[in-house]
Amino acid sequence: MNKVTFQSEGLNLVGNLYEPDNMDPNQTYPAVIVSGSWTTVKEQMAGLYAEQLAQQGMITLAFDFRNFGESEGEPAYHENPSSKITDIQNAVSYLMTLPQVDSDRIGAFGVCAGAGYTFVAASLDNRIKSVVVTAPWLHDSEAVKMFYGGEDGVNTKIQDARNAKQNYAQNGIVDYIPAISTTDESAAMFGEYDYYLNPKRGAIPEWSADKFAVMTWEDWLTFDPTTSAPDVTVPTLMIHSDGAVLPTYAKQYFEKLGSNTKRLHWVETDLPTPFHQFSFYDQDEEVNLSTDLASDWFNQYL
Repeated sequence: MNKVTFQSEGLNLVGNLYEPDNMDPNQTYPAVIVSGSWTTVKEQMAGLYAEQLAQQGMITLAFDFRNFGESEGEPAYHENPSSKITDIQNAVSYLMTLPQVDSDRIGAFGVCAGAGYTFVAASLDNRIKSVVVTAPWLHDSEAVKMFYGGEDGVNTKIQDARNAKQNYAQNGIVDYIPAISTTDESAAMFGEYDYYLNPKRGAIPEWSADKFAVMTWEDWLTFDPTTSAPDVTVPTLMIHSDGAVLPTYAKQYFEKLGSNTKRLHWVETDLPTPFHQFSFYDQDEEVNLSTDLASDWFNQYL
């Protein structure tokens, strides 16, 4: 693994580039961009999947999106879907400059919210030749009401975000709430979500548990990746379960996919929604399954 930097709209983004063992310098290899869940950094699920896919013979890139981790961008900890989609496209541009990468064989892999960003990027950018997503979070304006306090809760958060944006524009002050909390109900994620609370899992020093830019709410809650499905025409594999988030939305997205080459792999589980979601972030059974399926898919369709 090598640390790399590349540009996205004038910002330096920092990534980890993983290469297969025993690479032949006279050959080029397929490459895959790996994106994790919202607010996350490259050392979490993106890096885990990138490392495992590299062991299957691909060059992979996990990177910190703007405003997060080691990458540039202000305000820090501002989750902006449109910016993240642009960052994925600029990651493609970066990979195409590498002599060891076959620029006609670049794919994208997304986990949770990263799946939504990946799908939209693939719908806009024909340089992405194949897509795999696992435990995709794919919401629309109705789905967000189920997670964020109904219509009133969503509207309140959007107004909070607009106030925060105004405060930043006028005073340069960024309003923050915790990213995860078991006691503060205003947190972006409120509850006993072990992945984000456990230092042996996702609660690593590189990730911020205590900072989530309030201005994010408007961008996140009005983002609708579900409309991208008809424009995703490349070979696509989706991995999901009834115990992960929004299973009905995943099935609906799959049905609307514009690709003639697509597969939906449904995982059996006894875990209720949304708790199986977190298993796809770092648990051996789900990660190994997803990696094996993704590796077979990319080997066939990249």
